[in-house]
This record gives sequence, structure tokens and C-alpha cells, in this order.
Amino acid sequence: MDSKKLYLVTDHRIEFQELLKKVEESLKSGVSMVQYRSKSNSTRKMIEEANLLKVLCDKYKAVFLINDRVDVAQAVDADGVHLGQDDMEVSVARRILGPNKIIGITAHNKEEAINAEKNGANNLGIGALFSTSTKSDATAMSLETLREIRKSVSIPLYGIGGITTENLTAEILKNIDGIAVVSAILNCDNIQVTCDQFKKLL
Repeated sequence: MDSKKLYLVTDHRIEFQELLKKVEESLKSGVSMVQYRSKSNSTRKMIEEANLLKVLCDKYKAVFLINDRVDVAQAVDADGVHLGQDDMEVSVARRILGPNKIIGITAHNKEEAINAEKNGANNLGIGALFSTSTKSDATAMSLETLREIRKSVSIPLYGIGGITTENLTAEILKNIDGIAVVSAILNCDNIQVTCDQFKKLL
């Protein structure tokens, strides 16, 4: 069985040059997918930053996704996008990006997950699994909901939201294909050690 994937989501609160260093360290340490998330930058600035991150991802043969912004993904030829429930419809994003790009969707329950798969999503971000500092309005998902989603869809599921090496249980891992992490990697003292700990669990 393939090991599960370790997926990094960037944090716009970290100064960008510092973020670049942390992303490269993460890629060296086994992160195989990076999602660029920016909440306050202009489109031009987002494209500049995304281009620099894409260079790093290409260097380490990692998948590079853009959060929310299909136009930015198209501008930098990212591998795809990750869309929330209030973002562009999957079918519209697919029409713009074409058949070969990855479209991930956030799902909080079984209905959203089934709908996303039916509409052509390639994977799902499932959560928040735990309370998280990066999304103050996110409520933690029950294990029962996670199991329901796993039984309802066949596309890959990535757990997200407040995941640490301490709270990632075997029961959670049984129901997901990988984890998407922000703070546990970007705010830790030693990225290599933290990624190694995650990979042992995965």
C-alpha cells in the first residue's frame, strides 16, 4: 500500500521570503504537495509569489495548487486549484483549466463530498478535523462524519485543520489518503524533524 501524502498549505501571515525558505525545507523533508493560500495580496502579487513557489515545487517534483483563485492557477500554470464551498463551481473551473488539472474541493459533510465528486472534483479537503488557528470559524468534524464521507466517495480525501503529530490517530488515518498541514509544519522549531514524525505516522 502506498504511504499517505503529506500536503503543505501556506500561511499568508508569514513574511514571504521566510515562507519560501520554510516551503523549500518542507519539500526537502518529504512534502509532496503545496497549496498557496493568500487572503490579502493583489492579483499581481499573488501571481509573483505563486510563480516563485511553483519553481520550488517543480524543482522537488511536487504538486502545486492555488487556493480559491482559478485565474492565478491559470496564469502560473499550476497543477490545479483547491476551492471552498463558496468559490467557483467545479464545472466552471474545469472548463477554464481543462481536463488535466487537479480540482480539489473542501467538504464538511457527506452531502458536500458526494456533490463534489459527482461534479468532477479530483480530491477533497475534509475538515476541520480539529480546531485551528488559521480558520477561526472552523468547527471540528466528528469521527463519525469523517467515516460517512469515506464510505460515500471514492476520490482521495485529505484531512485538514489543526492536525499535529500528537492528535493524528490511527482511526483518522484509516479514513483519509493524506493530511494537509499549515501551522504544525510552518510554525515548528525543526521542519525536517516534524515532517519525519508525520511521515512515520503516515
